[in-house]
Amino acid sequence: MSVSIPDDLRHLVERPLFGALGTIRPDNTVQVNPMWFEYDGEHVRFTHTTYRQKYRNLQHNPSMSLMIVDDKDPMVYIELRGKLVDVIPDPTGEFYVRLGKRYGNPNQEPPPDKADRVVLVMSIEKVSGH
Repeated sequence: MSVSIPDDLRHLVERPLFGALGTIRPDNTVQVNPMWFEYDGEHVRFTHTTYRQKYRNLQHNPSMSLMIVDDKDPMVYIELRGKLVDVIPDPTGEFYVRLGKRYGNPNQEPPPDKADRVVLVMSIEKVSGH
């Protein structure tokens, strides 16, 4: 069951802002990386590959946290905590292209690593922010 995002913070998930996605490495240290994302009204979706560390982290521990900071006011932010609930193959890079267009590149092409692309689907179990 997903938790809803408060109306006063919804603009942060609707705008094409970069999010800082945190995952837990197998040695229990945290890895945080900037990520493109898309909120579908229930889940957050990311494009990734099956051979990078973040993917391996999520296979070991599905816990995830995404923080998004308002680029106009850095004191306004949202943190979404949840888990990896699905991994959808994206061997044509279609989702990568969609995100590229969302983030301002109308001519976005599929990446060279498209054969290894997947869509990571994150549940939203806790929301905080200011």
